[in-house]
Amino acid sequence: MKVELIAYTPEPDIIAAVAAKLTHSKSDIDELLKEDREKLKRLLRIVIKMGHTSVVEHAYFTFAISGVSRALTHQLVRHRIASYSQQSQRYVEQDMEYVTPPSIARNEKIRKKYDEMMKKIWELYNEMKEEVPIEDARYILPNATTSKIIVSMNARSLLNFFELRCCLHAQWEIRKLAWRMLHLVKKVAPTIFEDAGPPCRTRGYCPMEKKDCIWYPK
Repeated sequence: MKVELIAYTPEPDIIAAVAAKLTHSKSDIDELLKEDREKLKRLLRIVIKMGHTSVVEHAYFTFAISGVSRALTHQLVRHRIASYSQQSQRYVEQDMEYVTPPSIARNEKIRKKYDEMMKKIWELYNEMKEEVPIEDARYILPNATTSKIIVSMNARSLLNFFELRCCLHAQWEIRKLAWRMLHLVKKVAPTIFEDAGPPCRTRGYCPMEKKDCIWYPK
């Protein structure tokens, strides 16, 4: 899995803070942009804790993601307030590249059968490409097939994404992706994402009431 933050709103913390302050200020926007950065960040923390997270929608982040499975991207695109551009299996011939779940990788017997099945699938896929359109040959490709996708989300959508997908009960691959994305955005917007993550870690409660979870608040 490779995850890169390839673009983002300049000074996302400040833009969100200025948006928040503007709603209760007579000052011109140019004046607000010149205010002390630390004071603006303190205001933003207060606003976010109050739940007024609409102001962070002004901050956008774009990620380049590769080496992930189609199983992951099918989950990812369920987060609707976002923009996606994914590599097409219709126009791009697929090499034999696939993701192996850790549980399979640890089981030598199952791993061998898994790899053998992948080899058979791609042998048939390559044969089918000679007889039928690629868009039809792709029907036999598994969820494990690797994919590439560019994703853009505003900060409010990301906060929701991290709350749901950083949780230990999220599927392992998208959880791994979520934590990597969170580490990247924290570097450029530390105030917005200061308390981002699963609610058990950020707010001390589990909305799923999974008391057997090792992260369940004690």
